Amino acid sequence: MALGTILDAVTIRDWPSEERPREKLLTRGAATLSDAELLAILWRSGTRGRSAVDVARQALAGYGSLRKLLAADAEAFCAVPGLGPARFAELQAAMELSRRQLGETLRAGPTLASPRATRDYLSARLRDLEHEVFCCLFLDTRHRLIQFEELFRGTLDGASVHPREVVKLALKRNCAAVIVAHNHPSGIAEPSRADEVITQRVKEALALVDIRLLDHIIVGDGTSVSLAERGLV
Repeated sequence: MALGTILDAVTIRDWPSEERPREKLLTRGAATLSDAELLAILWRSGTRGRSAVDVARQALAGYGSLRKLLAADAEAFCAVPGLGPARFAELQAAMELSRRQLGETLRAGPTLASPRATRDYLSARLRDLEHEVFCCLFLDTRHRLIQFEELFRGTLDGASVHPREVVKLALKRNCAAVIVAHNHPSGIAEPSRADEVITQRVKEALALVDIRLLDHIIVGDGTSVSLAERGLV
């Protein structure tokens, strides 16, 4: 049998047990696996002549990073040979589970007076979006998350965000405090003058119904800015 045929016939099942991604995860822990090995566990199978790890490595190399692979839209992802809608759906499901786990942690765990927990959650929700999204975190009297809600999309300016909508939803959720946030698809998290104006308008509107605006967080590429920490809330 030719060498190429032998190599084509080798699958992950033929690897030593201690080198198989699933077995490595079970014996050594998920943190010991490479990005490609973790993807291989999700995708389970490879393609003709390539193991699941090979497919994952090629996908990561094509996109340049795990983050860019996860942020790819369905059309671009599915156009890559060896990927397709099933693998896209599996990744989207895994990411949504992660987001929901973060949300449950915020509801049941420490209050959102912890800036790190808030930023981690918002970064997971907003960082890789290609359009601007303005959202609210509605909090109870202990500053635990009641609900995350997306309110507005598009370039933010003084006319695009309506404080009355924030107030209406805050009252409907019976919340005691609110954190607002939006992302900058440019990746630069520095607040604009419009961001500062929106913050003050929302703060004043909420104050009329005795609800506190705790913060306005802007999410960029790997960074975030708290307007409260800058004294602008």
